[in-house]
Amino acid sequence: MMLLTPDLHAALRANDVAAAKLENFDPVPVVKFFNPVGAATWLATELAEDGDTLRGLADLGFGCPELGTFSLSELASARLPFGLGIERDPNFHSGHPLSTWAGWARRTGSISTAETLLRSLARAANDETPPMGG
Repeated sequence: MMLLTPDLHAALRANDVAAAKLENFDPVPVVKFFNPVGAATWLATELAEDGDTLRGLADLGFGCPELGTFSLSELASARLPFGLGIERDPNFHSGHPLSTWAGWARRTGSISTAETLLRSLARAANDETPPMGG
């Protein structure tokens, strides 16, 4: 699987340009990468001009997700058991800014647990919305 489609690449680059111009820029993660046989997960918000340095939230499975940078080429070159590699979640979509992800991931100890919680909160909020009358 290609880790970055042209559309994802463009969105990540656009966020990088915006981050350089805007103070307190807090983008929504664009893409989620994960280890299919382990606990590591990465949420990327920006791609530097070098085409390799991603910015976002990294969780290597040790209970302490961190904001920072990571390498696209290193993710792509990882060789895992059973001939697998790091994968991109093609169904990932979020309306939450990176600061929300980071806060919940730190509280819960992982991006995966934070994702479950944020989905539950969104579902609960949708269930509490009164139906449109007419």
